Amino acid sequence: MDQCLESVRRHYESTISKYGATPRGVDWPDRLSQELRFVQLLKICNFERPLSINDFGCGYGALATFLRRRFADAAIAYKGYDFVPAMIAHAKQSTGSEKNEFFIAADCLVPADYTVASGVFNVVLEADVPTWEAYIEKTLHMLAATSSRGFSVNFLGPPHRASRRLQELYRTRPERWIGYCADAFNASVEAFGDYGLHEFTLCVRKARNRIR
Repeated sequence: MDQCLESVRRHYESTISKYGATPRGVDWPDRLSQELRFVQLLKICNFERPLSINDFGCGYGALATFLRRRFADAAIAYKGYDFVPAMIAHAKQSTGSEKNEFFIAADCLVPADYTVASGVFNVVLEADVPTWEAYIEKTLHMLAATSSRGFSVNFLGPPHRASRRLQELYRTRPERWIGYCADAFNASVEAFGDYGLHEFTLCVRKARNRIR
């Protein structure tokens, strides 16, 4: 698995080097679709009171910028994590706030109220499906362990047309991970898939936090 993740890291080193601190630098086509994903992922959060957020796979810090613009009056303690050093370098330069903290890491280091993870399971490259799904399970357990209230993740939906990148991307059905998260973490799981992209978002809320 380490070799597979190294391939993914090199892939993102290439995209950020080629496109810089832009959506294409983290393999998203444009800002509109990128921020539409943020809206879905942030449905896990209660912004009516102070909160802490871990951004796992933060890239160049686009979510931190989005939070500052969209929730300017909220009290948010934000920490971003990415395993590509160049991403973190861009994040520190582009987010424009001393309140944000960024770490070069493959795991979340500090517990938070919530964790969001955008696109971290999509690019599979050399890994076979069983190996990649084992990595997903391990990562979900890490997210659950470091998120006291809940976490949110997104996945690409099943393929609906031929694509030359089909073998490089992980695609799945919501049921595969809804059931897993509900059972593994004694959690309620909300699935959102009607926002115009061929993907879905899961908001996983721990049992004691099911009612906001």
